[in-house]
Amino acid sequence: MNLKDEYIKYFVEHGHVQIPSAPLIPENDPSVLFNTAGMQPLIPYLMGKPHPEGKRLVDYQKCVRLTDLDSIGDKTHHTFFEMLGNWSLGDYFKKESIEYSFDFLTNVLKIPKEKLAITVFKGDKDIPRDEVSANVWKSLGISEERIAYLGVEDNFWIAGDSGPCGGDTEIFYFRSNDEVPAVFDPNDERWVEIWNNVFMEFNKAKDGTISELPSKNVDTGMGYERVVAVLEGVDDNYKTSIWKEIIEVIERVSNKPYLGNEVSMRIIADHIRTSVFISADYAGIKPSNTDQGYILRRLIRRAIRHAKKLGIDMNSDYICEIALEVIKKYENYYKEIKDNKEVVLEVLKNESIKFNKTLEKGLKEFSKIISHLDSDTINKEMAFKLYDTYGFPIELTEEMALENNLKVDTDGFYEKFREHQELSRTASAGKFKGGLAGTGEIETKYHTATHLLNAALKKVIGNDVHQKGSNITSERMRFDFSCDHKLSDEEKQEVEALVNKWIKEGLEVTMEVMSKEEALKSGAEAMFIEKYADIVNVYSIGDVSKEICGGPHVKNTKELGTFKIKKEEASSAGVRRIKAILE
Repeated sequence: MNLKDEYIKYFVEHGHVQIPSAPLIPENDPSVLFNTAGMQPLIPYLMGKPHPEGKRLVDYQKCVRLTDLDSIGDKTHHTFFEMLGNWSLGDYFKKESIEYSFDFLTNVLKIPKEKLAITVFKGDKDIPRDEVSANVWKSLGISEERIAYLGVEDNFWIAGDSGPCGGDTEIFYFRSNDEVPAVFDPNDERWVEIWNNVFMEFNKAKDGTISELPSKNVDTGMGYERVVAVLEGVDDNYKTSIWKEIIEVIERVSNKPYLGNEVSMRIIADHIRTSVFISADYAGIKPSNTDQGYILRRLIRRAIRHAKKLGIDMNSDYICEIALEVIKKYENYYKEIKDNKEVVLEVLKNESIKFNKTLEKGLKEFSKIISHLDSDTINKEMAFKLYDTYGFPIELTEEMALENNLKVDTDGFYEKFREHQELSRTASAGKFKGGLAGTGEIETKYHTATHLLNAALKKVIGNDVHQKGSNITSERMRFDFSCDHKLSDEEKQEVEALVNKWIKEGLEVTMEVMSKEEALKSGAEAMFIEKYADIVNVYSIGDVSKEICGGPHVKNTKELGTFKIKKEEASSAGVRRIKAILE
């Protein structure tokens, strides 16, 4: 039985529409590098925007979370993971949601209800205790002793400080061969959370006042890797069928068993799987020293260092052999894995060649540094030399220092970093933590401006120009597009003038909902058509632009101000990049 297939089948049979997984690289959310949760791409719809596919949705979503990076190597943590989710957007609520979850777990997955326990929100001064959920659980045969009432920290959800919010109910499974305790203790680590149902029934205003929402939503999330481990009766996620063949390849190329080498093998398996998904994303991320590219580089290099620790031949094709096993496992679920197979292998091969050239020398340099230390700290100059000369991400130096009971002057390192690189402290620390953020007014303007820029480039350069990616912050927009030459000053001026002409004309921005097929027939453009559901939103700006898009837009182009191109440069082979601002 495949859990993903069974999950989708069950909810489709119960009136839900399957929607495709959103890309790993989020659109219109510059606060995070990756989609970090199953519900993140659906925030606009949970906030009240109608979803083109209706009120009942189901999917499996690709996620990358970096907050637990230091924990990778243990039995349960992963940087890339899949989240199974089902949603009700103003349709069914607590009773049906809980009944679906219970029915799926006990009747489809055959988990005995005796091994289940529940938490619900205990309420606070503004919101009452969630007796509705507790009573539904009791009606399904869960005893009172197996239901725990917990506070805001454990059983309440809100994205930020204000907006839609509500209590949740979490389902726990007793993962142990011990006798199941009659009374559920949420602090007993033998109980593991397997499913979370969030009930958005309130709105918290900026002044802190709470009111009931007219339309109530349900957002659920089930971690695929964790539940497969439960179903297969193992306490090590890496011993499940998800990882079996991948670990076998690592055992073969290292000529070592998993037992006794678990930490390095888990890190290699996890990091290469995540690297495959990042480099396969249609956004075209390549290893670099900024943003997603920095994470990709860091993961590949950490995997290589652990491969070296296992004695794997650095000149062999081991990294591609492991990646091919990952590709084989996922290509039938995610089209980009199949489409970009060669790209993925090239990225991994090139980065490993680059790093292998200096790894040996860097490790020798590290040994030399620590043998001459007169304190317990690697100073900023030494840390920066390992980065600048030998390509060691600072996290790699920190990890190696920790293995030798040493510290690293990371603050000093970042000072030096700022002197030499454009990568800011925010990009290397804050942005990697992940989180959820709304899209403000200025980001909405920039997003609309990308449509005008795309249309202008087609007019000036030709119809072969297509958007290859974009990144929007409150300060500027960045737009990548296919083009085989550097734009001349005349071309840039013409593009800028055309965008400003359309802004001044005060063109209406309208939206229609139609099938993907109809949208394409009508001439609508889409950056990555595969990622969209069968029913899509098509935004038109006068008769200038028509695109399939899920992002936020202004109502009229006159809201945009003046468009100014600040820079035009190469992004990668055959792709140019424009940075622009609105004044």
